[in-house]
Amino acid sequence: MNSLLRILWYYLQTKYRKPFRDRESLVAWQNKKVQRFLQEILQKSTFYRNYYQGLDTHNWQEFPIIDKSIMMANFDQLNTVGIKKSEALTLALEAEKTRNFNSTLRGFTIGLSSGTSGNRGLFIVSQKEQQAWAGTILAKALPQSILTPQRIAFFLRANSNLYETVNRQRIQFEYFDLFNSVESHVERLNQYAPSILVAPPSMLRLLADAQAQGDLNIAPIRVVSVAEVLDPLDEVYISHCFQQTVHQLYQCTEGFLGRTCEYCTLHLNEDILAIQKEYIDRNAGKFMPIITDFNRKTQPIIRYRLDDILTECQKPCPCGSVLTAIHSVEGRQDDIFYLPHKSEEKLVPLFPDFIRRAIIVSSDNIQEYAVVQKSLNLIQISLKVPSVFIQESQAIVYKNLLELFEQKHCQIPEICYKEYETRTVHHKKLRRVQREFSVDAKL
Repeated sequence: MNSLLRILWYYLQTKYRKPFRDRESLVAWQNKKVQRFLQEILQKSTFYRNYYQGLDTHNWQEFPIIDKSIMMANFDQLNTVGIKKSEALTLALEAEKTRNFNSTLRGFTIGLSSGTSGNRGLFIVSQKEQQAWAGTILAKALPQSILTPQRIAFFLRANSNLYETVNRQRIQFEYFDLFNSVESHVERLNQYAPSILVAPPSMLRLLADAQAQGDLNIAPIRVVSVAEVLDPLDEVYISHCFQQTVHQLYQCTEGFLGRTCEYCTLHLNEDILAIQKEYIDRNAGKFMPIITDFNRKTQPIIRYRLDDILTECQKPCPCGSVLTAIHSVEGRQDDIFYLPHKSEEKLVPLFPDFIRRAIIVSSDNIQEYAVVQKSLNLIQISLKVPSVFIQESQAIVYKNLLELFEQKHCQIPEICYKEYETRTVHHKKLRRVQREFSVDAKL
């Protein structure tokens, strides 16, 4: 099967697959897919064969978990095509240095994750897997039929043969390098006139500024946020400037994990991979996803725990899908704030969403912000606010945070303010809420 036909086959299979009638049928279908997948992969991957030795594949849901550090430590034995970590890393770093992402290693695409948590990861994808990904993402992301011409502008830190796979006939694809200046992007976008604009929220925000100022003059029919947490404050501003609802694709090195439906609810892609939930606060619906991708055979992803914190919706989505609906992707586990408890010898976790809400409900005058926990007893806040409103906004933010700390029975930390610094580096992920120190949480 040639590449175009394979992309079309996966597009049709994904687009027109009969919806699952309930969660039970979805889980049963996933179970069959995973068991069949394991029977093949355990013969090919030395790492997984040894890791799961003696375990019954019927109980795969209880198999030991891996994460990025385990995957990278066992890279050579985990992948099924004999590629060494050293040679893959050499190729990936050279691509980063030269900004030429067209090279392959023995026919396989090699990529390097951005490493938000400080632990960069490698991925390997075969041509067949690229084509499957392209067909699937076109089915899930295009606002119209694949036969409708589209011009896609895609902003990323690094390009890849994986992304270029979607560049087919009616679907034009232009890669925009986040390392380049915003001014150069604006000039290219005005010439290209994309129908679909895909970028991290931090870049979408800058392009929205340019659109509002009249420097950028494009009219995309869909605006899509990728790669970073979409903060509600940024979402409202971007949507206003482009007069479009902001959709999301939840895509990372480990797989294509979710996308928004017609109601703009983010749903996990449980029709192409299995996602289990490791709850960190079941009552609040907050969990870390554990991924098993039963389609990815070159670098198998089995019971792989991400550090992302997801919050599930409390009510069913109006679209009727049985795929898990996500209220928000909050950030990473290492962005949870911890403060000492008032009266007990333990630390209290404050999820990024708690901090985020305390800031954005404080004042309509807050345009942008950053909150950094510097230590157990110090939180630094930066607000981008018109100077006439700065003192008032800071006072309300302080009041809201104190109420949060009291509600959670935390000791009150020192809160200091720092002037908001406009971002000048766009290839690093924007994290509006982050913790800058390690903590051994005694919960």
